[in-house]
Amino acid sequence: MTLLTLKKLRLKYGEQTIVKDASFSLESGDFACVVGANGSGKSTLIKGILGLIKPAEGEVIYGEDLDRTKIGYLPQDIRQDANFPATVEEIVLSGCLGHMKTRPFYCRHEKQHAAESMKMLGIENLAKKSFSELSGGQRQKTLLARSLSATKQLLILDEPSNNLDYKSRKEFYTALKKLNGNGLTIIMITHDLDADDLIGNKVIALENGTATIAKIEEYLEKYK
Repeated sequence: MTLLTLKKLRLKYGEQTIVKDASFSLESGDFACVVGANGSGKSTLIKGILGLIKPAEGEVIYGEDLDRTKIGYLPQDIRQDANFPATVEEIVLSGCLGHMKTRPFYCRHEKQHAAESMKMLGIENLAKKSFSELSGGQRQKTLLARSLSATKQLLILDEPSNNLDYKSRKEFYTALKKLNGNGLTIIMITHDLDADDLIGNKVIALENGTATIAKIEEYLEKYK
């Protein structure tokens, strides 16, 4: 089932065109790594998909089963103070805020979804622990769990392994592969171009403002 389609998408900042042509589709269950040189437009492309940047031309078409208000997003420049006085559970639950509209309290379904997100990432034992007491890897998993609380369909990540050590990065990637194996569609910007770090099934490559898509094997064969 097609979850997302981009048709001749062109994205600009002011008068400058950053992405001049992005045309591809993603199917439900895909795990696509977005790659490209610094300044190639990776984050701009993601913001275009999310609707944070209005297209100069072209369009983003969401599949019938994809609610664009329930896309999980973990940006690169997330502003979560390490000393923020909240527990892991409270931070993960905050991912449901976009669903609540005018409701003042979380419902049972949202609490259950947050609990499932923590369990899926192996941090349910940290639920009552303060965010300030966590390691870097644990904090990143907590923020990922918060993003998961917003969606069961599409998760978008902007270089989530930044500032993680080797062990934490591998654990984080293992968690992402598990989530994808459970049916979650993932789009992830990465600067890690080793074969072991291209962990999905597709690559979206940005070069000279043009986005092309290929299977992981095809991409590695072309650039090895």
